[in-house]
Amino acid sequence: MAVRIRADHVVWDWNGTLFADNDAVLAAVNRVCADFGHAAITLEHWRDVFSRPIKACYERMFGRPLTSADWDRIDLVYHAEYRAVMDRCGLAAGVPDHLASLRHSQSLLSMWFHDELVPLITRFGLHELFSRVDGLKAAGDGGSKAEHLAEHLDALRLHPKDVVLIGDVADDAEAARHVGAQVVLVATGTSSRAVLERTGAPVADSIPEALAHLA
Repeated sequence: MAVRIRADHVVWDWNGTLFADNDAVLAAVNRVCADFGHAAITLEHWRDVFSRPIKACYERMFGRPLTSADWDRIDLVYHAEYRAVMDRCGLAAGVPDHLASLRHSQSLLSMWFHDELVPLITRFGLHELFSRVDGLKAAGDGGSKAEHLAEHLDALRLHPKDVVLIGDVADDAEAARHVGAQVVLVATGTSSRAVLERTGAPVADSIPEALAHLA
């Protein structure tokens, strides 16, 4: 039986949750691998090893520490390739129809860059569904989502206990727990179901299945 969650507001993640960008992610990661002389990896492998902070994730994969120059190079190479492929990616199954039929208020909190996020969701016709949209305001990987989620909820004047975060990585579960919000994870993006289940959070295989957890 699905875990039932009572919440008034849904905070959505973007990449890997509402935006089905696995092809762009894998292309970008493998461009980085090639640039660093590492063999190409499969999506399944990346979904098993991905974690935040992302720098530590690459260090484990490459088997060595990364310098500041290395990380700057990874950041540049990854995002250049991701942007080259992302236009071929689309929305996850169930988006936007299932979001449009929700009785809950909704907002979007992404670790993608704010200045690129807003035009993207506008192009997909999603902007009117969200009471607030926040992406990264500075360069880098943004660290953990916890601090960003706290600021997002403060701006919305929402109590965390009334909120459920729906995302696709373990960091989403950690962020929700850090602020006292609820969480549902979807095994559609950057992390495998096995990784997500280790968080102890409810795990769904699609957006409609995730929404079925909401009372």
